[in-house]
Amino acid sequence: MGKTVLVLGGGLGGVVAANRLRKKLGAEHSVILVDKQKEHLFQPSLLWVMLGLRKPSQISRDFRILQRKGIKYINSEVLGIDISQKRVHLEKEDLSYDYLIISLGAELNLEAIPGFKETAYNLYSLEGALRLNSVLKDFSDGKVAVMIPRIPFKCPAAPYETAFLLDHLFEQRGLRNKVEISIYTAEPQPFPVAGPQIGPKVKEMLEKREISYSPNKKLLEGNPQTKELIFENEEKARFDLIVGIFPHQAPKVVKEANLTGETGWIPVDRSTLKTKSENVYALGDVSAIKLPGAYKPDVPLTLPKAGVFAHHEAEVVAENIATEIKGENSKKKFLGEGSCFLEIGYGQAGYAKGNFYATPHPLVNMRPPGKRWRWGKIILEKYWFWHWF
Repeated sequence: MGKTVLVLGGGLGGVVAANRLRKKLGAEHSVILVDKQKEHLFQPSLLWVMLGLRKPSQISRDFRILQRKGIKYINSEVLGIDISQKRVHLEKEDLSYDYLIISLGAELNLEAIPGFKETAYNLYSLEGALRLNSVLKDFSDGKVAVMIPRIPFKCPAAPYETAFLLDHLFEQRGLRNKVEISIYTAEPQPFPVAGPQIGPKVKEMLEKREISYSPNKKLLEGNPQTKELIFENEEKARFDLIVGIFPHQAPKVVKEANLTGETGWIPVDRSTLKTKSENVYALGDVSAIKLPGAYKPDVPLTLPKAGVFAHHEAEVVAENIATEIKGENSKKKFLGEGSCFLEIGYGQAGYAKGNFYATPHPLVNMRPPGKRWRWGKIILEKYWFWHWF
């Protein structure tokens, strides 16, 4: 009898999982992808939308294209997950499953910090990137801030890339001496989750570009009238343009299904991405995997919320589900390895790669910035759409 594998969420992990399952399973088995959006958005390219280097149509694809491969696509919001009955409630129907992959990502809580939504531009949405592109066209002088008010957040490199790219943009326009660029973050250093080596290197790069860096800043509220950020201890800072990374949270539907743990995300086995529920997996930003080390003694590290991990995790989950359905014994493991580009403008990017499961702390190294790594980032974007759609 054929099995049904239900994939919730069409981000990077969901698309990879659905593709791999469809390739590995016979036609008697069903692979269903559910997403509330009609198009897949390649979020790593939002920075290029901000700069006017990409149009929305260039970084998105219609999910219906996947149906040519035999993947059933349903455009619907997930309203409920009933683990005991192995059913998922959608807007117009209920679906039963034999295996469930939850890849719903992280939601942005725009209301978590009073006044921040009205004060800052949202870097992690298509609408926000387009608005930033529009305002940057007329921005000629003043203070610019990139604000990271809470951790964890997805794509840890993006806020830093934003600062570097804005530095390059204003330099190209001959305006850099008229613009102050600052990063304010709740992190103790850049990329603390990557271990002790990366942060100091990035701080040195920021200093060379005269980008101010202020760590350990907990944002309490934003004032849209005065364009101020208000931190703990009544500290205030005023800016003319604020690029915001809004607090992240797990989707309400997974909380209501009692799938989340103490971190607020779905705890999973670090090797297999299995949840506590039978035949239910969670991957990508919605999941939480504890790592060695800590920000502070009482604040454990978790695997970064980044597309590269969602991709690798999806490969593991798809392989293991497919072999189990086919009655095979081989088990693939996610080993905690990942890589990331750090675009710095001037046609260059750095490249970080390492093992996040290493002990006593994640072991990640970054190659010096160069043009080859930026070309690698461009090629990755092209390859993504060619290979998966």
